[in-house]
Amino acid sequence: MGSLLEPGRWMMLGASDPVSHVVNHKFIDYNGWWIWSGNMGNLILSAIILIVGFKWIANKMDVGSGEGNERYVPKGVIPHMVEVICIYLRDEMCRPLLKDRTDRMMPFLWTLFFFILINNLLGLVPILDILHLPELAAGKEPHWAIIGGTATQNLFVTGALALIAGIVINVAAIKRLGILGYLEHQTGGAPWYVWPIVFPIELAGNLIIKPVALAIRLFANMTAGHILLAVLFSFVAVAFTKGVLIGVPVTIVSVAGAVAIFFLEIFVAFLQAFIFMFLTAVFISLLDHHGDHEHAEGELAHAH
Repeated sequence: MGSLLEPGRWMMLGASDPVSHVVNHKFIDYNGWWIWSGNMGNLILSAIILIVGFKWIANKMDVGSGEGNERYVPKGVIPHMVEVICIYLRDEMCRPLLKDRTDRMMPFLWTLFFFILINNLLGLVPILDILHLPELAAGKEPHWAIIGGTATQNLFVTGALALIAGIVINVAAIKRLGILGYLEHQTGGAPWYVWPIVFPIELAGNLIIKPVALAIRLFANMTAGHILLAVLFSFVAVAFTKGVLIGVPVTIVSVAGAVAIFFLEIFVAFLQAFIFMFLTAVFISLLDHHGDHEHAEGELAHAH
């Protein structure tokens, strides 16, 4: 343990490679295929939190018992906060877009929002660094993890989420418009002689471009902020190699900046979960009957 007490040793990993705090680390592999990794552990933990936690929250929202207005109020701060978020997302953000489809689509959209949010927040918990402390104490640079990292920084994870969203977007459109109506919508109302140009562009936009944009947006935003945090902390390790007179002021400035960025990252965690869910709702609303589509665009512009 003596090596951990050396100035900056406890941040050796951040100093050598800040990206390693964020990227996925394998735990078990077979012939080059990753059977288990840190991000997989985070995803399973997120699913457990989502299922068990929201079952508990749902029980606290069970109204009908008690006296007066109290029986209609969720019991506890967290259930009350979740109810406020759910109602806001449904009534203020999605209903103007989805209209009569809102109640059918909200279970999927709520799940999307909270699953991404939980993964974003778990990425801010230093699980990876805690697991790596024994190897850091021995002066080694670890490259394994049974759990930890930022799952929503993994392009495979954001790609899978975007793929699911893309399937829901297009299946909902076909169910709403029918096959012929869906194909007609890809013409964008253009004259028939430009269909060979417009149709493949519109179809590629709905099947590929929009889901890819969702995946890259979430991936890029979660990667940038987390790496910035790691870089700020790595300044401490580098500064102490130059002496205490440089190390102490750099540490104060770096830690203060990291705390500010950390709170910003909490905000970004909520924001990116909301953006992913909201854009999915927008893409669903765009593949609708033209009259409803124009009306939805007008309401969205008015809301902005």
